Amino acid sequence: MIKSLYLRVVLTFLAVVVVSVSVAFPLATLFFRSLITSEFQDEMLTIGSQIVKLSEDMQVKQLDTFVTESNRFNENYIFTLFNEQGDPMTAVSLNKHGVPRISASEVAYVLNGSVFKSLDYGLIKDPLGDMKVGIPLVLDEKTFALFIHPNLSETTRRQVQTAIITVLVIVLVVGSLLILVASRYLVNPLKKLTVATQRLARGNFNVHVAVKQKDELGQLADSFNHMAGELKQLEQMRQDFVSNVSHEFQTPLTSIRGFSKALRESEIDESERLRYLEIIERESDRLSRLSDNLLKLASLESEHHPFNPTTFDLDEQLRRIVVFYEPLWSEKQLDMDLSLPRVKISADADQLNQVWMNLIGNAVKFTPVGGHIFIKLVPLRDRVQIWVQDNGIGISEEDQGRIFERFYKVDQARQRDTGSGLGLAIVRKIIDLHQGTIEVRSEQGKGTQFLVTLPILTYTLKKS
Repeated sequence: MIKSLYLRVVLTFLAVVVVSVSVAFPLATLFFRSLITSEFQDEMLTIGSQIVKLSEDMQVKQLDTFVTESNRFNENYIFTLFNEQGDPMTAVSLNKHGVPRISASEVAYVLNGSVFKSLDYGLIKDPLGDMKVGIPLVLDEKTFALFIHPNLSETTRRQVQTAIITVLVIVLVVGSLLILVASRYLVNPLKKLTVATQRLARGNFNVHVAVKQKDELGQLADSFNHMAGELKQLEQMRQDFVSNVSHEFQTPLTSIRGFSKALRESEIDESERLRYLEIIERESDRLSRLSDNLLKLASLESEHHPFNPTTFDLDEQLRRIVVFYEPLWSEKQLDMDLSLPRVKISADADQLNQVWMNLIGNAVKFTPVGGHIFIKLVPLRDRVQIWVQDNGIGISEEDQGRIFERFYKVDQARQRDTGSGLGLAIVRKIIDLHQGTIEVRSEQGKGTQFLVTLPILTYTLKKS
């Protein structure tokens, strides 16, 4: 089993070249045999016709002597004469197997007055084979048969054979060298991809494969570079996630540990002790909420998160959330304006309840005393729009594109008061699962507006 792709490509190409040459050469010979045969036969017929005409004009008495002398003065062809009985009047040459080159049937065919043309030919070993022609010769009312065939010496035949084999060898050698170069050109990008993949597997995401081809290998390299970039981004997100989780857990744990140590001091009065206990309880609740949010987000991102759509009144659900936050917005003297026509929707009520808890809770939290919050339902033909708008502190344009990222906080200076940074990430995930959209429009110092659009019927869980 050959494991090297380079070697496999080279051997495959070599096999293709050998098979191609082996098939192409006989086919080419067959294709040109008519041309080659015709040229030789035409020349032999011309020479034979000249001999016939010359012998008839000169009224040669000793025809066998005339043909014998013609053989002496012509080195390229051999002339053989047969009398009217079919007996040879000159020596009959033998082929390499010791068999006469001219058969009795061929002689009889010519003596009947026909011109004989042999189609016998060879390939590499014997390029011309036993190709010959026969011409009837009439002298003194007697019919003779004159045969002519090429007179190639063994040396000449070997030279022709060697030339043909040399051409084939040159074709194979040159083709093999070109195949080696072409194979290296084809395999080099794959080698680069292999090295880059190994580096990627070791955790080095700063890899880039430089391939100039625009073919399938170039597309593969571009896809690999894109994948490496995505993995690098995912790795950065993972590191940020671990860092953020560690930080979010470390802050309350530090408070709990510090105040727990302070409670061991015997000099602390009862009021201070109660304050320390309240801080510990608050930080414990914060840890609990953070853990719950992390588990909820992980569950939402899994493929097996439960999705239980039911038909319910969306306006009633929003009213219940507003009532839930009434102590907070009443304390801040906020003006709560509701426009909630009756709308029925088929969705997961528990998940959407989490969405409104986060959006309305943030509006109450970040709207100053005496501010205004507007919640509106807009039913459309096949979907419904939910507007949650406040005139609070607002969000900068720079931060608006990142507020749905996990652990991202707009106000880094007030991290303790702004939550864990998971709320809006959970909101977007739930809305995605319901095949909806969420948009934010905000201006610092003038307030924030969230627009949620949901399909009225959501029976199929969307997988992301």
